[in-house]
Amino acid sequence: MSGNETEAVRLELDWERFMADNDMEWVVKPVSWDEGAFIGNGLIGAMIYGEENARKRNVLRFVAGRTDVTATRTDCAGFRPRVPIGELDLELEGMIYHPTSLRLDLWHAELRGVLTTTRGEVRVRAFAHSEAEVMAIELETTEGEADARLVWYANSEVDPVLKHADGINMNQYIPAETVDKTAGSGGISFSVQRYAPSESEGCVTAWKEIRASEGRRKIWYVSIVNGHDGRAKEQAAAAVRKASENGFGAWVGAHRRWWHRYYRQSFVSIPDGRLESFYWIQMYKLASATRADRPLIDNQGPWLAPTPWPGIWFNMNVQMSYSPVYAANRLEIGESLVRALDENREHLTANVPEPFRHDSAGLGRSCSFDLKSEVDDEVGNLAWICHNVWRHYRYSMDDEMLRNVLYPILRGSVNYYIHLLEEEEDGRLHLPPTISPEYGSFMRTRVRDCHYDLALLRWGCETLLAISERLGEADPLCWKWLHVLDRLAPLPVDETGFMIGRDTPLAYGHRHFSHLLAVFPLHLVCCDKEEDRELIATSLRHWIGKEGDLRGFSLTGAASIAATLGWGNEALRLLQALLLIVKPNTMYKEAGPVIETPLAGAEAIHDMLLQSWGGTIRIFPAVPDEWREAAFHDLRAEGAFLVSAVRSEGRTRFIRVKSLAGEPCIVRTGWTGVVRWRKAGTAVPEATVDLGTQQGEIALNLQKGEEAILYPDGELPDLRIRPVSPSARPVRYFGGHKPWRLYGFPFRDRE
Repeated sequence: MSGNETEAVRLELDWERFMADNDMEWVVKPVSWDEGAFIGNGLIGAMIYGEENARKRNVLRFVAGRTDVTATRTDCAGFRPRVPIGELDLELEGMIYHPTSLRLDLWHAELRGVLTTTRGEVRVRAFAHSEAEVMAIELETTEGEADARLVWYANSEVDPVLKHADGINMNQYIPAETVDKTAGSGGISFSVQRYAPSESEGCVTAWKEIRASEGRRKIWYVSIVNGHDGRAKEQAAAAVRKASENGFGAWVGAHRRWWHRYYRQSFVSIPDGRLESFYWIQMYKLASATRADRPLIDNQGPWLAPTPWPGIWFNMNVQMSYSPVYAANRLEIGESLVRALDENREHLTANVPEPFRHDSAGLGRSCSFDLKSEVDDEVGNLAWICHNVWRHYRYSMDDEMLRNVLYPILRGSVNYYIHLLEEEEDGRLHLPPTISPEYGSFMRTRVRDCHYDLALLRWGCETLLAISERLGEADPLCWKWLHVLDRLAPLPVDETGFMIGRDTPLAYGHRHFSHLLAVFPLHLVCCDKEEDRELIATSLRHWIGKEGDLRGFSLTGAASIAATLGWGNEALRLLQALLLIVKPNTMYKEAGPVIETPLAGAEAIHDMLLQSWGGTIRIFPAVPDEWREAAFHDLRAEGAFLVSAVRSEGRTRFIRVKSLAGEPCIVRTGWTGVVRWRKAGTAVPEATVDLGTQQGEIALNLQKGEEAILYPDGELPDLRIRPVSPSARPVRYFGGHKPWRLYGFPFRDRE
């Protein structure tokens, strides 16, 4: 049967209405970073909230950040940390009162609200423009608030009441700064901040106020540039000038179109309303935190707050922050990581001891954006980052990136490991004592044959051999990688499952899954063999059973491992527990704010809906019993496939797989019996496969650009993809703390 309109998979969706139910909403003024509204464009942004101290109840703060503004430490040795810049304060005539409401419109990526004060009312709109290094804040006031004003305060000028409200982290370096405020031509003003004692470090903030001809409406345009010289000042001025001289409506339209294209790259809908909203807020957060041509995601993105971690951590944080971009079909976000590694190769080489720099590379635990971080006894961080880049490759099949970026960097990382190997009396190759990230941190526990490192070394050797074969280039080191794989010490195991390392069982609470890396995300040990499946299950139960040191990212890692086992109910419970830990605005905080945990939660949702490791695409592999409905469209799988599927009444109704690269395609559908499939839009006859009573696999022969539609035996089902049933879902749960919305209050219809 030839393809026609009835055979095409169609996403039927009013995007604006769908996203509106997932917006963040505040029914009172947010009063902390934990519940603030956040805007960003991958480089600059702001966290927006107020303060309850009587002296500052008339202020709505736009605490600003620019990701790449750093300063050289003068108090001790260390990398150049992120530093706070300052804030734009909306200072009102009256105190902010009730009713006040704010709403972060995800679809348009802008904050809108009405601030009621004791003197009047102010309507506010704010966004960080998607294509310009400019934030815009639009105000419209009633007569009583006609004198409401926006004022820029450099960090050193911020009122202590506001600083103390955020808390002070004694471990955070704050440089001394000088501030020079000047007025320039064309109504543009400047705040130039210089960080002592450097002559080059600092930033420039430029702003301009435009008063609209109609009534009491005004717009502020603000740009922040790294550096404080004349060039930086002109760059900031040029950005403000260009934005303010454009027609505001057209400028806003360009901003919105970028976000609309971004969201449409894939679609996910699940019947758990809180988790669905959480998921889409993470998609917004990703593109607010970085872009392809902007700095990689550090611990906080543009929303820097008091923290002991004002930089980039590579023993988990970066890896987890980027984890959702691959299945979400948002690979351009991941390009910022690929580019950062490529541009800093010489520093990766310099990070290892001098005797090994001729062929090796490495990455320590933490650093600034230059990736200068000497490797000590935590060896595997670069190899783990390379696994992210490998995923980027497998989801894109970009052989040029594989050859020119991943291959040489991974080769250097594995070479450093090989230099450390020691042959012992058993004839095996063993690793000296190294650190398993986060286990025994305060004691700096070092273990021989650490699972973390053995798993990464094994994965690295296997992957280098696969790359060499893919590129058709016989690397001179292939024999060495094969030798390592043949003789490398096995992963240490005891009756409780995977151990931290040789002679080191998991004896107490461990927040990291570093001792389970072979399971997730490397998938070196999987569930095809019953003994492996039991080993994974035993290890997961033992780890989570040691509750003493679990954190939010423990729950996301455990959820993904549970999903690997097909335990959908357990994965859901772990994610629901995560929602008790994340902040009302879906941010996350321990001793300081960090961004990776909620983003990794989005990856765990992907793992429940679609998995594609080991050369097999798995559809709905870990759907909990209560998710009788679910749908996704154009999620991406390894091999560069776009996958869509619909589940209703507890059954998968159809699957669509589109090949973007012509790679081999094996699909595990979850069906039994006869399965039908056809190539959409072609005259190729329909094929049938009888899977019998087992949930077997189907091999699809798809050329680049071809797509197949699969469905159980019977008539071709309805191929429309729509949001799942909205029954009993809370609407706009996140933002301000609103636990009552879990119980159907307030009573209102879905918009």
